[in-house]
This record gives sequence, structure tokens and C-alpha cells, in this order.
Amino acid sequence: MSHRFDGQNLNLDLLDEELVAVLTRVCRTIAAAGGRAWLVGGVVRDLSLGLTPGDLDLEVFGLPAADLHTVLNAEFELNLVGQSFGILKLRGWPIDVGLPRREAKIGLGHKGFEVHSDPGMPLPEAAARRDFTLNAVYFDPLTGEVEDPFEGLEDLAAGKLRHTSPAFGEDPLRVLRGMQLAARFDLEVVPETVALCRKIEPEGLTSERIFGEWSKLITLGKVPSRGLAFLKDCGWLQYFPELAALPGVPQDPKWHPEGDVWIHTLHCLDVFAAEKIGHPWEDLVVGLAVLCHDLGKPATTTDKDGVIRSLGHEQRGVDLTGEFLGRMTNHRKLLAEVKPLVGEHMRPSTLFKANASDAAIRRLAARVGRIDRLVRVARADVLGRPPLKTNDYPAGDWLLEGARRLEIENHPPEPLVQGRHLKALGQHPGPNFGAILQKCYEAQLEGKFTTVEAGVGYAEKILKTP
Repeated sequence: MSHRFDGQNLNLDLLDEELVAVLTRVCRTIAAAGGRAWLVGGVVRDLSLGLTPGDLDLEVFGLPAADLHTVLNAEFELNLVGQSFGILKLRGWPIDVGLPRREAKIGLGHKGFEVHSDPGMPLPEAAARRDFTLNAVYFDPLTGEVEDPFEGLEDLAAGKLRHTSPAFGEDPLRVLRGMQLAARFDLEVVPETVALCRKIEPEGLTSERIFGEWSKLITLGKVPSRGLAFLKDCGWLQYFPELAALPGVPQDPKWHPEGDVWIHTLHCLDVFAAEKIGHPWEDLVVGLAVLCHDLGKPATTTDKDGVIRSLGHEQRGVDLTGEFLGRMTNHRKLLAEVKPLVGEHMRPSTLFKANASDAAIRRLAARVGRIDRLVRVARADVLGRPPLKTNDYPAGDWLLEGARRLEIENHPPEPLVQGRHLKALGQHPGPNFGAILQKCYEAQLEGKFTTVEAGVGYAEKILKTP
């Protein structure tokens, strides 16, 4: 993947005109008070790649914290949310204003630092505290001047991801940040950065922070295999044992000429990334299912006389998916939506080969929730097998066509018979209430009735049956 690189002609043309006007006002207000504001970090990186950035981070030199707050508060509404971290946020605008910071490592993890602002810090010293060279480029919105003490623009142009200084090793979250940045911008992590990351352990990192970086890998990554390959190269795969078990697990070369389960997983993720729909939640659910779809193979793969099989890997993978994701997040809805996709990822091809009935499609939709998600996972699985070359997945097309015809492409079949119908038949909530509703739903999935009236009639027959 490539971006338009225009690092020598940084400008604000990609930003909304009203936002540029506010940004300019902020910088002029700071300059009038004796300071100088530089855009830095992701905003400069993205502008240099011709991408529209998100939040704008300004770093102010030459103005003490109290003075900075005074001059900005006189001109703009400030959000106090970030003030305890030394960040002033403009209310209603994606602009954060901060000062250069000196940090001393005093504890474990991402938050184990003692931080002091230092507006008199030389810019190169401030840049050295940043993680990667491509995030340590400074751009003055008023003059257009660029300061790039670690040649981050050159690294970006060369497709390289490089740490700025030995201070990188003080924050273990930066390893995972490197994972998602390599994936997002198709970057090769340089050997010296890989070597440094091998010496870092994930001490003290919270599950929320860890999952945040994995989410960016999935939802923003253009070439996820880059990030995961880096994670393996720097030895951090060991901290995710379900993934660490994948390298070296063999597959039948007839169906998987690409190699072992790890290599297959990387190819599948790249296929998924190339076909993302741009909806963060949908892409997160589907992408995590693609990542996890073969987690069950290490425990189920056998090789008898050269015949390699992984019987039952889908269901084993459901349990391992719960363990893998459950250590990073307690988001029950996410786990509930990802796990069925892992457990059923082989079903589209199976049903297609059997030319299965509408009832089978309805039952599948009831299990997975959304057929369209399942087809995306299965498609990535089938296409992630180079050098087999195909862009077609007829099983997915067939299943989607059937689901659309049955009007269950993006939701499970809605139960026609509800509790209120049983109450109208004289039933009272009790031990058998849910069982009767379940029997009616199963009959509906089988196609025994298609209307509420017919469903109520079916429920009456159940009630009359001794």
C-alpha cells in the first residue's frame, strides 16, 4: 500500500477552512504572548501523507503553563478534561494544546512517570521524548516552517518505522503502538527498533490500553500482516499465547499452499483489510473474527500418513477466542458477536456444497446473528491462501443471495410467536413458558409457519399435545 508523500510541501489544505481559522487564531494568540505553537505528532504525519488528520496537537514553547492557560482562556472556551495531564482542550474543536514535558520513570507501565512541563526545553530534546521519528516532526502553521530533528519525513518516505531515542523503552505501550502504526501505514520496523523492543516487557499495561492498540490494528490497519509480523519478530507474540501457538502448525498444502496457520492468518487479515467497509464496529467485529478464526487449529491438528486435518477446530476456536479477547476487554457484546463467527466460519462453504435449504440458512442466521458478517469472515479465509489466485467466493454470494431473499442478511430471524401471544392463549409465565417459545421459534426456522397467525396456531397445537 502507498500514500501520496508530500512531506516537503506541508500545508493545511486538507483541513476544514473553519478549523484552520480557529487553529490560526490559537497560534497567533500564543505568539502575541511570547510563545510559539507547533503542530506535532499524528497530524503532521497524516498531512505529509496527504491524509486528513483527526485531532490536532499543538506543542507550545516559550510560554509557562499558567500564562498559556490565561491567554487561551481569554479567547476560547476550554475543556478542563485534559488539564490534569497538562493539556488544554478547545471546547467544540479537535485542538489540544500542551507544553514540552520532562518525564522521569518512577513506576511500572504506561502511567509510571513523573511529568513536569518545561516551556524552555529545546525542540530537539522535546522531540526525543516522542515515540517514533514520524511522530516527532514539527510544523509551524503560521510560517510553514518544519523542524524534523530525527528525519522522520525521510523515514516515512522510505516506509520505515524507527524509534527516536533510548527513552522509547520506558513506555511498553509503544511496542503495541509500533504494531498498529506498521499496519496502518505499511511500514517496515527497522532492525534497531525491533532489537530494542525485544528488551521491553509489557509490565503494568492495562487491558484497556492493550485492547486500544489492537482495535487500531484491526479497524485502521491497511496491511495488518506488517504489524503482526513485527510483534512476532520482537518477541511479543509470547504475551498473546493463543496467537503464539499458530506459527509452525501445518496445513494441508492442497488447500493451504501458503504455509502454516500463522502465515494463513496474516494473509486473511490483509484480505479483510482490503475489503473493510469503513464502519468501525462492524470492521472490529469481523476483523477480530478473522484474527481468531483458526485459533483452534493448534489443539486439533493431526498428521496421519501425511494427511493433515483439523477436525473440530472451529468450536475449539470459540473457547480460545473468549480467552484471548477476554484478557483484553470485558465488552460482552463484542465477545458475543465475534465468537459465533469463529465457530461457524466454515458453514458458508458447507451449505453451498450441499445446496442447503432455506431452513438451514435461517438456522445459521439465528446462530451467528448476521450472515453478512459471516460471509466477510469466510471470504477472507478462502482468499487468504496465496498462491491460489481467486477473487471469487461463490459460496458467499450464494449465501448472501439466500439471506437477502429471506430478509435475514443483517439480522437473525425475528421470533413471530412472542410471550404476549402465549398469554392471550391463557398461559402464565413459568417453567414451560420459555420452552414453548423456543419450540415455536425452531419450527419457524424450519419453515413450518411464516406468519404470526400461523405461529399462534402452532403454539395452540403444542399446548393441546399431552
